[in-house]
Parts: sequence; C-alpha cells; structure tokens
Amino acid sequence: MTAPVFILSPDTLESAGAAAAAGPGDALVLTGPEARHAVAVRRLRAGERVDLVDGTGLRLVCEVTAAGEGGAKDCLAVRVRERVDEAAPPVRLALVQALAKGGRDEQAVETATEVGVDLVVPWQAERSISVWSGPKVAKGRVRWEATAREAAKQARRARVPEVAEPRGTAGLAAWARDVSAGGGVVLVLHEEATAPINGVELPSAGVVGVVVGPEGGISAEEVSALEEAGAVTVRLGPHVMRTASAGPVALAVLAQRAGLWF
Repeated sequence: MTAPVFILSPDTLESAGAAAAAGPGDALVLTGPEARHAVAVRRLRAGERVDLVDGTGLRLVCEVTAAGEGGAKDCLAVRVRERVDEAAPPVRLALVQALAKGGRDEQAVETATEVGVDLVVPWQAERSISVWSGPKVAKGRVRWEATAREAAKQARRARVPEVAEPRGTAGLAAWARDVSAGGGVVLVLHEEATAPINGVELPSAGVVGVVVGPEGGISAEEVSALEEAGAVTVRLGPHVMRTASAGPVALAVLAQRAGLWF
C-alpha cells in the first residue's frame, strides 16, 4: 500500500522553514489540522511511512517517530528518509469547468485532480444554472481549492492543482487566446463536433486545456467566441457524458497521448 500524504506549509512544519533544506536523517514535526488527521483519524504510529508534500513538487519520504505524544493530537514527529523534488511535467493539463448544479462541478474537479490536472478554471457559462456572484465567488473558489487539495492527497500527488479566478466567456476567450499564442492548445468538448479528440496534434510542452460546458451545453455563441480565440472544437466519443465526467475522461485520454501516463 502506498504511504498516506499530508500537506505541509511553513506554518505547520517545525522547525520553521525546515522543508527548504530538509534531507535524509532530519527530524521534523508536523502540526495543525494535517497532523491531527494523521494522528486522530489515520491513527499513524511510530515506524510507519508517511509522505509530506508542499503542493508544488516537494516530497519528503518520512518515517513516523512519534504520534500524539503527551496527548497532543495535532503533533506528528517524523524522520526524513528521502527528499524528492518532482519536476513539473512539460505538458500542463488544464480543465475549464462550467459551474454546475448538485456538486457536479466539484466532482469534476476531484476526479480531474486524480487524473493529473494542473490547472482548474471555473467558468460562468451562459447556461450554467449555478451562479457565483458577490460573496459566492470567493466561497466557490475556496471550495474548489479544498476539493483539489483533498483529491491530490488521495491520489498521493506532490503537486496540488491551481484553481484560477472564475471567468465569464469573454475572459475565457482571452485565456484561450493566450494559451494558443504560447504554443498550447485549448479543446472545446462538443457533441456536434466532427473532429475526434485523438486526432488533435498536441504540443510537446505548454498548456493543453479542455473546456467542459454545463448541463445545458455550450451555446453556439460561446463556441464561436472560443474558436475565434484559437480553441478547437472536438468530439470526445460516441456518447454524451455528464458535465462531471466529460472533463476527467478527456484529460485521461490527453494524459496518455502526451506521455504523462506510463
């Protein structure tokens, strides 16, 4: 069984700033909610392996030396066995997910993170039933960030996907234009498209993005705006998928084609 993963931060690792130079043999202490989960929920014990990651590629392979000593359930002491600095992949997968009702958008973020997505862009599409406005904008983004964070831990990833600022269609078109100008590619999933997703030429480096519409689909005006910005409309397969599953399935196809899965 693979080791559980917990996310460290400068505020939850003692001594302060230790992650920057931590190496084999160093003794560290994880504190805060992550440590509490390790001690009280996972019930880790001395001698067990645990990986501490910073969300940006650092992985410290550790052995637990003490868990919850003296009743301190938010304290996990470890000794570093190995330091691994995982390089960012040359191809950066991005999911543009339209806001959806019933938590289906968060489900898409969760599964896409497990697949290996690096960037998630919330999209307020024309036909989105769910609407982020006012305080809901910040709350929605925080919720998606928490979803990506927990999914990354479940998937044992050392990198947590970035959740970008929400965009409307005009902002999304500008983003697609920037990606295309930078040598990347943006694919819009559409059931009426004739070009198959596996026929699109992928770059060897840069952003490969997938745009997924809401339950009601992407409007013709939105498709036109994205195509004018350089996006390519593609068909994922012979069946119409829900908004929660289309993005992760497309990303899995692209990850395999890009050589990210091996």
